[in-house]
Amino acid sequence: MSSTIVDHDQKSCEKILPGAPPIPVEKNPRLTPFWRAMVAILAAIGIGGTINQVFYLNAFGIALQTNAFLYLIAACFVPVVFVTVPISKRITNQKEGIPLYDVALVAAFIGVSIWFALHSHDITVFGWAMVAPGYATIMSYFYWILILEALRRAAGLIVAGLALLVSLYPLVAGDIPVTVLQGINYDLNTLAQMHAMGSDSILGLPLQTAATILVGFLAFGVVLQHTGGATFFNDLSMSIFGRYRGGTAKVSIGSSAAMGMMSGSAVSNVLTTGPMTIPAMIKNGFTPKTAGAVEATASSGGSITPPIMGAAAFLMVSFAGVPYTQVIIAATIPAILYFLGIFLQIDGYAALKGLAGTPRSELPRFVTTLINGWPYILAFGLLTVLLLTTPSEAQVPFWVVLALILIGVVSPRQKFGIQEIYEVMVDLGVTLGKLFATIAGVGLILGGLTATGVALSISRDLIALVGDNVILILITGAIACFILGMGLTISAAYVFLAIVMVPALIALDVNVYAAHLFIIYWASVSYITPPVGLAAFAAAGISKASPMGTSVEAMRLGAVKYIVPFGFALNPALVAQAPLTEVLIAGAFSIVAVFAIAAAFSGWIQFVEVKPTLISRALLAVGGSMIFLPQLPITLAGVSIVVAVMVVEKFIAGRKAPATAKAPADTQLQPQPQTV
Repeated sequence: MSSTIVDHDQKSCEKILPGAPPIPVEKNPRLTPFWRAMVAILAAIGIGGTINQVFYLNAFGIALQTNAFLYLIAACFVPVVFVTVPISKRITNQKEGIPLYDVALVAAFIGVSIWFALHSHDITVFGWAMVAPGYATIMSYFYWILILEALRRAAGLIVAGLALLVSLYPLVAGDIPVTVLQGINYDLNTLAQMHAMGSDSILGLPLQTAATILVGFLAFGVVLQHTGGATFFNDLSMSIFGRYRGGTAKVSIGSSAAMGMMSGSAVSNVLTTGPMTIPAMIKNGFTPKTAGAVEATASSGGSITPPIMGAAAFLMVSFAGVPYTQVIIAATIPAILYFLGIFLQIDGYAALKGLAGTPRSELPRFVTTLINGWPYILAFGLLTVLLLTTPSEAQVPFWVVLALILIGVVSPRQKFGIQEIYEVMVDLGVTLGKLFATIAGVGLILGGLTATGVALSISRDLIALVGDNVILILITGAIACFILGMGLTISAAYVFLAIVMVPALIALDVNVYAAHLFIIYWASVSYITPPVGLAAFAAAGISKASPMGTSVEAMRLGAVKYIVPFGFALNPALVAQAPLTEVLIAGAFSIVAVFAIAAAFSGWIQFVEVKPTLISRALLAVGGSMIFLPQLPITLAGVSIVVAVMVVEKFIAGRKAPATAKAPADTQLQPQPQTV
């Protein structure tokens, strides 16, 4: 991320936290001016290639075959990982530039990719994926190894190890004694050819989706940040939430959700916004543990927040075969419920601790913020309109990026010229480098499972094992998602489970959108859940709190994320897959459910403004969970429990002395005049 963005965010932070500590700017010594220029050039070529493909421009009269296009796009982005990430994290005192062996890897990957692109016609016409000349087989081995090394650097040893094992699995699939894991055998040469030149492995759906759809949407996110989008979202959050009790945490929820939506990465979002929001929350009276947990929980929601969601959401478009606009619509209610749950818990925490909001005089004015942020409002409006009206969703983000750049160039409030475009290309190259290395490597998992036919047999055996018990298979899926999410990126976990688990869910009448979103939600909970909790651990490093304690606190704040997926898997109305009346009714009931669950976990009931007993909290949790079930009698019983608890707690509180009946006046839901 460029220092320009950081400077904007530092100024914005100082509005709510005067004297805020400088935000650390990560400087990679490997990215010397020469290598920055190389990354920018590769990114520009890659983006140009994507534009040429998705707009069917056929520049220079050349119409690229799909496999040739994918090889060339991979050649532009994957080698960036060899530039930005060292061969080992143990290397200290990194010198400027990159060693010769990494230069060789960059050259080798680009060279091999171009070779395959030049032979794309022969690969298709003569079926080289199964029977190829000896020299093509040798090149396939090189490509396989290079992809695995790029994956190891981008996503870690665990992901690369899994990809290696699954990609080699077809060698022994026919000899496995376990029936469910038996599949078709391949010899090593054929396997290498299939991985490097087939359409179901490295060049499979994940890479196809990344090359056509993801590039544009990530470009939109990066350009939005470079044109000051981060500042706008932070100011907007402060103007809306800053004056309420616990306002700094509510600002963190809003700004982190917006930033996470643009980046799609929980950890990088924590490291970007955390240095601003966490000190502000601590200064406001939040404990370091809770401040870190708020940031981690809000940031981890970015990948599930429309309209720009994480890479897994775009992969869902290809795997589910559905339009991205429908994915956005399906994901909207669950995302609202998730952030509502965090917001209510923070409000309860602030009420219990008596944490006041920030005076209006120290906050940005809402109308002024909207006026100053008109380019970003226009951008999101244009994005929404085009997504709903344009046949090709892959083209949409490029039109919005063009609009943002033009606004940045002509607007007197913005400075966006050649240097800024260059910085965008560098940032985009680094971001897409890791993403493409990960997705191309994850394609090996897809290839191994598809080639053997094991994916289908696992789904069939899962159904045979659980029968027609949807709850049991959902629990099984949640556990599998969580375990895979601990060691894999969300994209890697999603690809694996979209092949193995989703067909079983759909076979048991779980809605297709709900089935895929269920996998994405449960794969992402590992970011805040012990023992891994990467986002929580990153936030703990900023707040100087216990990593494990921060992770446990983040679990509490994000409790809704563990429950909502079961709700929309059982009730498709929550993913907007029902008549409008049913969707509205389900949405209203689910808000009551989230309110009850948040009250149970925070220990504070809003509106009646009381601290419930442990028994009441347990009843609220049970009642809230019951409301998510689609059977109307159970839903109404859950609502009755919640209402009864509120009435009883209010009655008990009314009989106590005024001093202990409710929280102090400065902890009510109204805006606070007190200073921080």
